[in-house]
Amino acid sequence: MFRFIFGLFLFLNVCFVVKAQETNRPKIGLVLSGGGAKGFAHIGVLKVLEEQGVKIDYIGGTSMGAIIGGLYASGYTANQLDSIFKTVDADALLQDYIPRNSKSFYEKQNDEIYAIQLPFDDFKIGAPVSLSKGMYNYNMLNRLLAHARYQNDFSKLPIPFLCIATDVVTGQQVILEKGNLPQSILASGAFPSLYTPVEIDDKLLIDGGVVNNYPIAEIRNKGIDIIIGVDVQDGMKDKSKIKGVTDVLMQIANYGMYRGMDGKQLKTDIYIKPDIANFSVVTFDKGSEIIAKGVEAALKELPEIKKISSNYYKKPLPKYVINDTIHIHSVKVNPLKSYNKDYVFGKLGYFKQECVPFSRLEDGITNLNATQNFSGINYHFEKGEEGDDLILDLKENTTNTFLKFGLHFDNLYKSAALINVTHKKLLFKNDVASLDFVFGDNIRYNFNYFVDNGFRWSYGAQSRLNKFKYNIKPYETDVVAPQFLGLDVFNADWVDLSNRLYLQNYYNDKFLIGLGLEHKYQIVDITNVKLERNWLDNSHYLSTYFNVVLDTYDNKYFPTKGVSFNAEVKHMFLSSDYNKNFEPFTQINGELGVVKTFANRVSVELKADIGVTIGSTPSINLNYSFGGYGFQSISNVKPFYGYDFLSVNANSYLKSLLRVDYRFYKRHHLNATANFMYLKNAMFQYNDWLELPINSGYALGYGFQTVIGPIEIKQSYSPEIKTHYTWFGIGFWF
Repeated sequence: MFRFIFGLFLFLNVCFVVKAQETNRPKIGLVLSGGGAKGFAHIGVLKVLEEQGVKIDYIGGTSMGAIIGGLYASGYTANQLDSIFKTVDADALLQDYIPRNSKSFYEKQNDEIYAIQLPFDDFKIGAPVSLSKGMYNYNMLNRLLAHARYQNDFSKLPIPFLCIATDVVTGQQVILEKGNLPQSILASGAFPSLYTPVEIDDKLLIDGGVVNNYPIAEIRNKGIDIIIGVDVQDGMKDKSKIKGVTDVLMQIANYGMYRGMDGKQLKTDIYIKPDIANFSVVTFDKGSEIIAKGVEAALKELPEIKKISSNYYKKPLPKYVINDTIHIHSVKVNPLKSYNKDYVFGKLGYFKQECVPFSRLEDGITNLNATQNFSGINYHFEKGEEGDDLILDLKENTTNTFLKFGLHFDNLYKSAALINVTHKKLLFKNDVASLDFVFGDNIRYNFNYFVDNGFRWSYGAQSRLNKFKYNIKPYETDVVAPQFLGLDVFNADWVDLSNRLYLQNYYNDKFLIGLGLEHKYQIVDITNVKLERNWLDNSHYLSTYFNVVLDTYDNKYFPTKGVSFNAEVKHMFLSSDYNKNFEPFTQINGELGVVKTFANRVSVELKADIGVTIGSTPSINLNYSFGGYGFQSISNVKPFYGYDFLSVNANSYLKSLLRVDYRFYKRHHLNATANFMYLKNAMFQYNDWLELPINSGYALGYGFQTVIGPIEIKQSYSPEIKTHYTWFGIGFWF
């Protein structure tokens, strides 16, 4: 009994002493400045403060200081923040990287044709408001702060917190200490021109560093006795270090950020200035080195830090488990003028009474962002009786018209420049009308009108004109019309006008089924053949078609992963019959591709391609024609390494391809390709088609990814014809 009483006495005495120390100790505030990637140094400083048992009573941050400070205030430890930011995609922090898989089939095409896109309003060409909406950052913050999603008063976080933003309209400082925590942090870091301003309480907010990049007074006003300040600002550059446009812009930005820092520094009890002059505000890929600099700077102030440390204090580990799922009871969307809920849910994915991985939610938000129909996308969670209600706040883009531009050169179409006009909400909600006009060696156009109904069937119309001239050398004489057998080369003028009315439905922007009616008008003129008529064809055709598409490739031109499947059945049932020999016939096309990457640099692609004609075609231009590389396939004109354009032709074929691509430096690629093909009219009607001779071709190439599209050169060879061809291409294919 004595031992028990004595032990209890000691325990209560220790508790009393600790409580007295806690009551009497000075209140400590932490000020974290903005500085872009240099803000990673804050994590290094926090590591040292934790090790020394320094208890922080209030945190104030701006920009990157708000991001680190907000996460730390919500309960994360410094080591956890270190681990988190090691996994962050540095490029995605600076731009709205939207994976190809998150885009609809229309949006994929948009990004794979046009090099430049500009808003066009009141017959005036505008400029984008920013380079990024910051959606990657916003999604990341919502996931990391999910444990604090119900807390709208930042003073009630495990460590009270505030951050600073700037009102764009008034230029005044805005202190954010209540509301949606991820949105507030995003606003504090919305660097002008890089990130879109964030709207909160009818105020348009940008980076707080414009007016107050070191909020010491705001923290002192919270009853704080001792201020620890971490300054990762650039400071003013001297003349010798201003060498380009970026340096000039950052110097101008620093006028406001660094003004008054001398006075603020003097008011800081423990001032920590990491030596990070050799890093820039965008070197997010150097995070580990910058964190180490933060540790180094804090250790220099260790004597002062020890004076305020408490041996008894240790920052508690989070009571929550970082969870990658959230139970969503329902989704609520604010009223929209031009888009219905089917459209929104079709992009987002409809969540109701299910546990949803954050990765899936982020994919849905990214899908909405990819449409470019919303200038603002905000969301938060409210606690419901049976789970969370996802509250989605969308701000519709007021710009409906865009001008887009592209450039291209290949050996078939030659040089071409593209101008596109895209207008949204032309006739109905959710619609988009797009017109490409291509001028250069071959005039072409492509018009598409599409009404996207999300979960429900969508519909549209397309009209496309393609034309080119090419001197074709036929290698397969058994599939060439008899009147051309004596020619080494025949000069073909090819005109293809295709018009489609279609219905389609898609799932998760990766899988599509469609059907429709097609009108085709083809003129193929052989100019160096003296016939009663100089056309191979000059006919109109009507057909019905059904297609299925699955596309998870991460890149059209240099894929590293994914599956691609495309199948179409087309039945031509009516023709104006220029050659007086038309009978209805059916064509079945299918293509399957798989890509996988090894050692992060070597990608291997396997493809199989088949075409079957049931019945007989009225002219050879309706067969499948092969050869060349680097052009956008149209109709039945397809590429094949080792042969010249359109030089092999038949109404049935089976083709395979193997490509190995090595990304040896950033966007630079070396690749080797082999393709093989069986080719013959009515090939599959006989059991001996596998005994046919195989057409084969091989190619070595170099490719470079640029903002206008790939720049490629290929050297190809076929052992059958013993001829080398060099194919050169610049820009996206169209």
